[in-house]
Amino acid sequence: MTVESEHDLIALRRIGRIVAEALQTMRAQLRPGITTAELDHIGASFLQQHGARSAPQLAQNFPAATCISLNNEAAHGIPGERVVQTGDLVNIDVSAELDGYYADTAASIPVLPVAARSQQLCDCTQQALKRGIAAAKAGRPLYAIGRAIEQTARRGGFTILRNLPGHGIGRDLHEEPSVPNFYLPQANQRLTKGLVITVEPFLSLRANYVVQAEDGWTLKTADGSLAAQYEHTIVITKKRPIVLTVC
Repeated sequence: MTVESEHDLIALRRIGRIVAEALQTMRAQLRPGITTAELDHIGASFLQQHGARSAPQLAQNFPAATCISLNNEAAHGIPGERVVQTGDLVNIDVSAELDGYYADTAASIPVLPVAARSQQLCDCTQQALKRGIAAAKAGRPLYAIGRAIEQTARRGGFTILRNLPGHGIGRDLHEEPSVPNFYLPQANQRLTKGLVITVEPFLSLRANYVVQAEDGWTLKTADGSLAAQYEHTIVITKKRPIVLTVC
């Protein structure tokens, strides 16, 4: 969607803050021994308390309120009885709707202590997110975001999961445009003021693509290597974008 009024922006900020706080609440409870279902329940309760509805459930009939993916799972992991262990890399993805507006955020959280390369993967992915957001300005081509992300990944010695892009958002969970996380010359449409998108780099130790698991939802690296993702929902402006998914 494109922000057309102050009402739009206020509503987007409201749901953006809710999903950001839900993620931080879940993160604070992440520890060895907790199950992913217990972690999801924390997020579901937070959303309910704030009047928000889980976007995966609402828009896609997902079997849980949030997506929780571990290690080589990049996205759409189904919470269940899996127990979090020391050394795991846990991705928590929270998206929700309130009053007809959507926001989406995610973070990969290392359960310390972790291997040095796992921490480096997380650090590089966070840096890629920052640089991708910084590149997103009105008038620039869409591919500027992916180019900034890919350059950051390459400098860190990591790969991009090329079939997991960012996306438009606002009135629905997934809208146009698709936002590639690598330099794709064909993605040359100009970013416009007020456009609402997610920036969400997916990096891996070695993999270039994800495949769907037998559960029909979970997306995991084809070679079993670790994956990390960080995500914000932003509004394009002529200067630095407005980041909606912050506490």
